[in-house]
Amino acid sequence: MEFPILSALTYLPLVGALIILFIPRDSHEAIKATATSTSALCLALAILAWLAFDNGAGGFQLEERAEWIPQIGVSYHMGVDGISMPMVFLTCLVSLVSIAYSWIINERVKEYFALFLLLQTACVGVFVALDFFLFYIFWEISLVPLYFIIGAWGGPNREYAAIKFFLYTLVGSVLMLLAIVILYFASGVTPADRTFDIVEMIERQPTAALAPGLAMAVFVGFFVAFAIKVPCFPFHTWLPDAHVEAPTAGSVILAGILLKLGSYGMIRINMPLMPEQWALAAPWIGILAIISIIYGSLAAMAQSDLKKLIAYSSIGHMGFVTLGLAAMNVQGISGAVMQMFSHGLITSCLFLLVGVVYERAHIREIDGFGGLGKITPRYFGVFIFVALAALGLPALSGFVAELYVLLGAYASGTMNEVSAEGLAVLGTPWFAYLAILGIVLTAAYMLWTVQRVFMGERNEKWANMPDINPLELACLAPLMALTLLVGCYPAPLLKPIATASMDILAGAMGTQLR
Repeated sequence: MEFPILSALTYLPLVGALIILFIPRDSHEAIKATATSTSALCLALAILAWLAFDNGAGGFQLEERAEWIPQIGVSYHMGVDGISMPMVFLTCLVSLVSIAYSWIINERVKEYFALFLLLQTACVGVFVALDFFLFYIFWEISLVPLYFIIGAWGGPNREYAAIKFFLYTLVGSVLMLLAIVILYFASGVTPADRTFDIVEMIERQPTAALAPGLAMAVFVGFFVAFAIKVPCFPFHTWLPDAHVEAPTAGSVILAGILLKLGSYGMIRINMPLMPEQWALAAPWIGILAIISIIYGSLAAMAQSDLKKLIAYSSIGHMGFVTLGLAAMNVQGISGAVMQMFSHGLITSCLFLLVGVVYERAHIREIDGFGGLGKITPRYFGVFIFVALAALGLPALSGFVAELYVLLGAYASGTMNEVSAEGLAVLGTPWFAYLAILGIVLTAAYMLWTVQRVFMGERNEKWANMPDINPLELACLAPLMALTLLVGCYPAPLLKPIATASMDILAGAMGTQLR
């Protein structure tokens, strides 16, 4: 029997959290060391899993399957493909960075680090689960740790932000549960025939047996649950509050990983399980994506709080993910997954950088700084690099991802018929044209932010502000290195993503052409 590496990746952080519970409360160093070493071991396992993964092969790999509750068709089924494998790696990397940065935490240390490890287990579980029962368990578990992280270690309005986050995502979870139950009963005639297995459901296409209205209701139930998590306009209003009130590491893992659960759900469930409904809804999804891109960028430009600016920028950047998926072609889906990966790297860096300056100044008002480039030159250099990555500078990962999304949106808007590369669902190239406006706005607010914070006359109030320290640089360095590597040489990441995208489209186009 092969080593169950996906189960190890999923449950090792949970084991680390349980070990922390038995460490004396006052042993802060031991608690932090246990959490960090556990997360580092998980990252090593993720690298080993990716090395064992065949980037050129389609379908699911490293699968683990066992009967769980056979009476109702529940199985323990895990696996990864070219879309979920990068997300598992990203989860382990961002989790390690968040935990390493959290060594500055000295309040309720035991609970804090145990909750972070539990959150890592939940996120990895969502990306590897191939059974709806298992998927939903991990999805729900992911809500709880972040609720407490925001509510216990957040800012002055932390309770309001935590409750708002929980209620929004809980509503989405209820809609998802109803949709899962309907699909389960449509998957077979008798209890013995029914299944919760996602792969089997994709093969059976149970929505084909449903009335068109009910099938669309199932689609909407899943889509709203995932759109809340992305977040996609108009389900986005919980995000700025959650980011502003969350501790720095909480914002990092929220932006770097939690938002990706929603877009991953669309790729894994909405598109292959309900391709006809996705094709019908694609123009409307594209419209929501364009609104998210432009609105998120304009809202970011209007912010005076540096952390809230980055929070709104996430809405705009994740809009590119939704637009790529709406294009329903290889370029669009590949670009969407690339954007998920790139956004996880870049926005994690941005929130870490906000945390660095907030720990020193205890303010986040953009106009409260000025001239920091002369006071903290190393911090200035790092911020410039990350800001340029966020605005899509060539040779950095954001450029490659957004370019693929734009190519996919343009192709989907100009194709006259179904092709080997995808479906002509958007109907007009204007989706691509309008998305370019979002890139221009991103450049505007990022450069304006750099100008206000780092340029101009030096603010003597911060004349003695310490520059970025080795721990903070160590947390940022791997994220920045990958941002540069993927931007210069994206082929190793694009190959498995494109292969998995073609697998999804093959099933979708087969359904469309019947």
